[in-house]
Amino acid sequence: MSLCLCLDVNMSLSRCLYVSVSMSKCLCLDVYTSLSPCLYVSISMSLSLSPCLYLYVSISMSLSLCLCLDVYTSLSPCLYLHVSISMSLSLCLCLYVSVSMALCLCLDVYMSLCLYASASVSVSLAIFFSLSLSLSLTVGIFAYLNYCVPRTRKEIFETLVKGLRRLEYRGYDSAGIAVDSDKKTTTEDNSKIVLIKKKGKVKALDEELYTFVVIHNGIITNYKELKKYLNSKGYEFESETDTEVIPKLIKYVYDNREREDLSFSTLVERVIQQLEGAFALVFKSHYFPGEAVATRRGSPLLIGVRSKYELSAEHIPIQYNSGLFKEGVQDKNSHNRPDKPDNSTAVNSAGDGKAVEYYFASDASAIIEHTNKVIYLEDDDIAAVVGGKLSLHRLNSLAGENPVRAIQTLQMELQEIMKGNFEAFMQKEIFEQPESVFNTMRGRICFHTNKVILGGLKDHLKEIKRCRRLIVIGCGTSFHAAVATRQILEELTELPVMVELASDFLDRNTPVFRDDVCFYISQSGETADTLMALRYCKDRGALTVGVTNTVGSSISRDTDCGVHINAGPEIGVASTKAYTSQFVALIMFGLMMSEDRISLQPRRLEIINGLRILPDMIKKVLTLDNKIKSIADELYQQKSLLVMGRGFNYATCLEGALKIKEITYMHSEGILAGELKHGPLALIDKHMPVIMIIMKDACYTKCQNALQQVTARSGRPIILCCQDDQEMSKNAYKTIELPHTVDCLQGILSVIPLQLLSFHLAVLRGYDVDCPRNLAKSVTVE
Repeated sequence: MSLCLCLDVNMSLSRCLYVSVSMSKCLCLDVYTSLSPCLYVSISMSLSLSPCLYLYVSISMSLSLCLCLDVYTSLSPCLYLHVSISMSLSLCLCLYVSVSMALCLCLDVYMSLCLYASASVSVSLAIFFSLSLSLSLTVGIFAYLNYCVPRTRKEIFETLVKGLRRLEYRGYDSAGIAVDSDKKTTTEDNSKIVLIKKKGKVKALDEELYTFVVIHNGIITNYKELKKYLNSKGYEFESETDTEVIPKLIKYVYDNREREDLSFSTLVERVIQQLEGAFALVFKSHYFPGEAVATRRGSPLLIGVRSKYELSAEHIPIQYNSGLFKEGVQDKNSHNRPDKPDNSTAVNSAGDGKAVEYYFASDASAIIEHTNKVIYLEDDDIAAVVGGKLSLHRLNSLAGENPVRAIQTLQMELQEIMKGNFEAFMQKEIFEQPESVFNTMRGRICFHTNKVILGGLKDHLKEIKRCRRLIVIGCGTSFHAAVATRQILEELTELPVMVELASDFLDRNTPVFRDDVCFYISQSGETADTLMALRYCKDRGALTVGVTNTVGSSISRDTDCGVHINAGPEIGVASTKAYTSQFVALIMFGLMMSEDRISLQPRRLEIINGLRILPDMIKKVLTLDNKIKSIADELYQQKSLLVMGRGFNYATCLEGALKIKEITYMHSEGILAGELKHGPLALIDKHMPVIMIIMKDACYTKCQNALQQVTARSGRPIILCCQDDQEMSKNAYKTIELPHTVDCLQGILSVIPLQLLSFHLAVLRGYDVDCPRNLAKSVTVE
């Protein structure tokens, strides 16, 4: 027995998707099951400029057994699925009042006993080539498909190995090659796919024969259940990895198909319906020579298209299938599916209809030297290449989604991902920072009128200004960029700013409200924890803003609006230029928010003038490279290192310590100087290297006090200070003098010496600077 009283007020400009569909741009998938009677009370009020009053009263009483399926959608790929089964005797009184006016106050009370399910993500990487060869490693996917384009086997191998090298910076622990034999030499023995794969580098490879090859980037969270089922059907497993479940599952589906002419893409479609988790997959089989199928869910995947002729179309229409395939249930609609693409739904070469090459990759850097024409796949897209024709289809359509995938042009040059005359990509990227910071500001700041325009935020600026707080979420270096700018953002926006590590933010189930604005900072735009935090906040109705360096990334697509930092491709695992560009982008956001605040105009002018000369100041800091190298010569045999500072430079301490530990494998710790007496002072002696950042800002006197504490314990501090600071030179073991700039920008100049120091320490210690052990560039697992 339940009594329900509802008073609901609806606002026309609301972003919320609760009871009705409004002007939302969110994308979410939520499955909810209730185990008990629930009481729901919703009270909200809104006012609008139009005098309108609508009153609706309904009273009903019924005894019913009901099964409900509700689907709510909005303008972007968003799906809310609510399934409930209940039996109740209910008396319901509903009062609905709507007064349209732009100011809204909402109070929602919701009580029920619920079950929630969550999934985690992991990573692997693969490379492979259809019709000839395929190559695999971890943390991404690269696939090369050649149709009627003259290539020798050597050239094909070179293409695969180059693709592997372009992805190697992401980190990997195994490599392999799958060989699809030439049709002209096909025999009973060589018609199978030869898979060459072994843990370790490319040199150590063994040979085996397989009927299905699956290359996987991600994690299958329900693999134990699938493995148990397949074991019961007589399939044996050779490893404990979740990936092995996928080829075994598709083999099971193939062996139990209801008709002989079932297409490869239909098999894949049936397999992915059984998979839970996040993945990017490429499938190959000797049962389907000349074909390859790729799909994704939660992991990035794009397709490069290359032909000396014009392509038959500039976009690919999406075909939709509605049949579902579950365990023990045949797909009744399979005979009605378009198993093979036709010319109206596929892209191919318009010259002769055959000569075309396709490149599947997780990262545009693996494709750019071959083509700049790409198609970004969305979650649950299935891309099939048959006879040189590429077609796309999905299981089901979503209301409001784009029914085509456009062929886009990459805004990237090959030289941007080449090392040039530098020893390592990290070194190159450190010295590119004058240009990368300038590119972040280019076209966005007018130094004549002191105006800042971030085009990606312009349409949402009013809504952002009305928010009650800013939440900035990131991981690692991106989190440090948020810490570095928190103080100036609070000053310029006059809003409370929360800075959160994505993993901790999720662990705490942090309260998020509809009038919050959440920023998600990620160089790659694919960071797993940050993506999960994004979905968490979208479910709660917050406005989401992405700050990324990768066009077409998951974060840039899933957020309501955003800023592209334009730093250029960053290959080194240790982030350098992306950090300083994220730093500048967040400061520009603060400047844009404060443009109409008269009291802040002197401060704004000071910061804008600082940004104007920032690239030149970075160049001056880079001239200190030789001096920093000489300091590294004295430190590289040390086992530990402390970095201290406070105020605007605290984030620099965290970031500098992170750089040192991740590429030199030396223990290093960033310490807030104000906390020195609360524990870290016990570590100070004449043997402990200490780097202190002491700039002429509001914390200068307090930092001097910390310096005295260090020197009193026989410490030998290396001090980063302003030029001509004689006081620091007297008390320092060594000094690195930096140009003086606006306090909130000083962190950009002070972090560069620490980046250079970490680089030189790693080189002197004999480590691979660009590929530190156990680390990956794009962290796509929790």
